[in-house]
Amino acid sequence: MSLLRRLLHYKTFFVLLIGLAGFTFLALIYFNATPKPARITKPVVVDYGPSDPRFARDLALHMAAPWTEGNRLTLLQNGEEIFPAQFDAMRGAQQHIHIETFQFNEGDITAETLEILKERVAEGVEVRLTLDFAGSALADFAALKELEETGTTVIRWRQPSWYQLSRLNHRTHRKLVIIDGQLGFIGGANMTDNWLGKPEDGAYRDNHFRVEGPVVDHLQQAFMDNLVAATGKPLFGAPYFGVAEPAGDLKAQVVISTPREGRHRVRKMKLMAIAAAREHIRLGTAYFYPDGALIKALIDARERGVAVDLLVPGETIDKPFVRLASKSHWKGMLEAGVRIHEYEKSMFHAKLTIIDDQFVSIGSTNLDNRSFRINDEANLNVLDQGFAELMIEVFERDLEHTRLYDLDRWHDRNRMDRFRGLVGRLLGPHL
Repeated sequence: MSLLRRLLHYKTFFVLLIGLAGFTFLALIYFNATPKPARITKPVVVDYGPSDPRFARDLALHMAAPWTEGNRLTLLQNGEEIFPAQFDAMRGAQQHIHIETFQFNEGDITAETLEILKERVAEGVEVRLTLDFAGSALADFAALKELEETGTTVIRWRQPSWYQLSRLNHRTHRKLVIIDGQLGFIGGANMTDNWLGKPEDGAYRDNHFRVEGPVVDHLQQAFMDNLVAATGKPLFGAPYFGVAEPAGDLKAQVVISTPREGRHRVRKMKLMAIAAAREHIRLGTAYFYPDGALIKALIDARERGVAVDLLVPGETIDKPFVRLASKSHWKGMLEAGVRIHEYEKSMFHAKLTIIDDQFVSIGSTNLDNRSFRINDEANLNVLDQGFAELMIEVFERDLEHTRLYDLDRWHDRNRMDRFRGLVGRLLGPHL
């Protein structure tokens, strides 16, 4: 064999070897990042409504989450109410401040947050900060390092590594703030400047809640879930647990969900709540891309005579490809009479489930596959007619800034939008 032929032979061998290695690497990433299969594959059917005691009992058992009495929730709308309330609470902290959030981009909101945290640390307050690795990619790392040098625990959740490829896709999407074990915040807003100002000026439209009462213990436990996973150091007793006194008359429950085996709880919770509806289902979400089971659940509800209203972002959405991919699934729902409302004022980012006039679920969970199977999420459920009626009023006010998306509009989509929607569906399990 000539020298040239031998060189070509070895070159071909190395090209094939590199190609095989590359294929193996990509396959590992794909299979590690692919969501785990759905655990509920059959329609959920119950013979009771949300006011029946069996509904609360079954949710507690299936979610592994007890209900607590004596709670109070204060609604905070948009950044102009959310951040001042959180900042005031942080400034008043005496024992500890715990924060877990997805986005923590450099800007005015995070600058003020970090300044407050440094001030409280200087006064002896413990601070623990869990930030999603991907969501905090645009953070002020110099300021975070300064905070960490004070002894503060700063966690970049799911920082990827070659030996844990699943970290590439599994994110914490929770939005939690707990002050001294007595006061909590939960809702849809991240800590970035996108929420600054009013929706009419372009700020994101969102709901957040100030939480008081014994259910704060369960918000604390939700925070501890990832803290322990990251540090291996659980915290016990006062001042972390058992210090929140009754503050109201609401019955509340915290549901956490993770991509870990057997803990895809928010999807099950949504399916159970929809199955229990007897009169009206109201759903608000920033991103709507659920699997076929949830879509069928909504169609089944319509066949039972239940009114269904779905509130989603319109053209103001920050991820247009998700909206286009979602629309390709809307035909069956529209034919069944599901009313889909597109919010036009700004980016609609609130997450809200209201069943009849009894049950409300708020928190970080969107109606999409990421929230159902991939992300760490936290929701707070309330069983109370008065609170449900309050949130119905909020929902109805938001509808004033929407445009109804009907079957005619669905059929009138142009070819490019249809094509982009079909391409987006290739990423469906990850949307």
